[in-house]
Order: sequence, then C-alpha cells, then structure tokens
Amino acid sequence: QVELKESGGGLVQVGDSLKLSCVVIGVTAHRYGVAWFRQSAGKEREFVSGINRSGANTFHANSVKGRFTISRDNVKNIVYLQMDDLKSEDTAAYSCAAADFEGISTEDFDFPYWGQGTQVTVSS
Repeated sequence: QVELKESGGGLVQVGDSLKLSCVVIGVTAHRYGVAWFRQSAGKEREFVSGINRSGANTFHANSVKGRFTISRDNVKNIVYLQMDDLKSEDTAAYSCAAADFEGISTEDFDFPYWGQGTQVTVSS
C-alpha cells in the first residue's frame, strides 16, 4: 500500500519561499516517479514539477521554471518542492503523486497514488 503525505504549506507573502515535502510511506521511494500538481479555486488541476525514480531527471511547468526546484532523497523516502520567488498566482492546494514508472509524466491520470494535499497561499 502506497501512502503519500505532504507538508510544508502555509501563508506567505509575494517573493517569499516555501519548501514542500512529500513522504512516501509503505514502499521504497526509488521505485516511483513522483510529481507535484496544484489546483486553485475554480481551476483544473495542473502539473507543476516531476522527478524520475533516481532523481537524475526533472521537469517543471513553464509557469514555475526558474523559481521551483524538485528533488528527492531516496534514503529518507521524501520528495521536495522548493518554491522561491512566490507569486500570488502560485496560491493553490499542492498535491504529490506517485507512479511505478521510470520517466516523468505531466498527466494526472498516469498517477494512481495521491496525497491529501497542502495549501499554499501567497498574499500580496
């Protein structure tokens, strides 16, 4: 049974930083590709960042490229999302998702395992 648990969200101001964590529970994390998605009120869920099993490859949505960094520690079974220079449009519920494949997917339907999400609110 794969369980994902996010933490690190909160209320910050424009230009601040936050670091989200996604703990992979119940299995060894290095088997799973992991991605972060977000959903804000009234909008569809969108891909943010993804990382492959080993952590050697990452991919970010254009909207966050250069500001967000995804990384993983397969010893601790944690995937991180470092978010810098936050903007008001980054306000959303952020969820991590995992799938047993090698590559990176930007499609939410490719991920069978999801966390509950953590709220990020960026105030101007």
